[in-house]
Amino acid sequence: MAAYTHGHHDSVLRSHRWRTAQNSAAYLLPHLRATDRLLDVGAGPGTITADLAELVSEVVATEIGEAELQLSRTTAADRGLSNIEFRVADVHALDFPDDSFDVTHAHQVLQHVADPVRALRELARVTKPGGIIAVRDSDYGGFRWWPAVPALDDWLDLYYRAAHANGGEPDAGRRLLAWAHAAGLTDVVATSSTWCYATAEDRAWWGGMWADRILNSAIAPQLLESGAATPADLQRISDGWREWAASDDGWISLLHGEILCGVG
Repeated sequence: MAAYTHGHHDSVLRSHRWRTAQNSAAYLLPHLRATDRLLDVGAGPGTITADLAELVSEVVATEIGEAELQLSRTTAADRGLSNIEFRVADVHALDFPDDSFDVTHAHQVLQHVADPVRALRELARVTKPGGIIAVRDSDYGGFRWWPAVPALDDWLDLYYRAAHANGGEPDAGRRLLAWAHAAGLTDVVATSSTWCYATAEDRAWWGGMWADRILNSAIAPQLLESGAATPADLQRISDGWREWAASDDGWISLLHGEILCGVG
């Protein structure tokens, strides 16, 4: 596995807990059946996982370690869900038999793994014939915002440096179709969608989250220890996010690529 750039600081989890099946997996929802057995790779805090579990028969949620898995366990328990099984797993080598699931799903995962093509082959292996693979990932190069706060350009540049140093690909969204083809998948529908934050409330949440995240999440020590940034640089970026959030004209759109792959 590549190193996970974001880590699990509260500033990161505030963002991840906002995610739902509706705002993060809408492209998949029309294809789900109540009888489906679904694999959710990289469940994180489990908010999407729990939503999916309310729509299908059974979900198996995976994470890279027990500590990470406990986040989704807690969400499932809080929502009273009993149809979710939790497993530690590496998407490059899933410990499941062939043809185990009707649906395999990964949200914001392939951008962080060392070999996304191998990961897709594994998802295909454990998906039943007639089943589907659903993957959605950000494309940082497609992020757009206004006003043009210079510190946010520096933020994006530093994020690329950190993610690439960890073996990840921040522009995964645009590569999903190519990765699927390289994995031998031929029945692939590629789409895109965005998250857009433009209200005062949304700007305060997103901008405030990144103002905290650039100083306190796992990316901060990575940038400092590598020499890519100084504490003053990170503080300037944090202030830039707050400047953007305070602007009445503030707007940001975050591009995501999506693929639905039929398995023969």
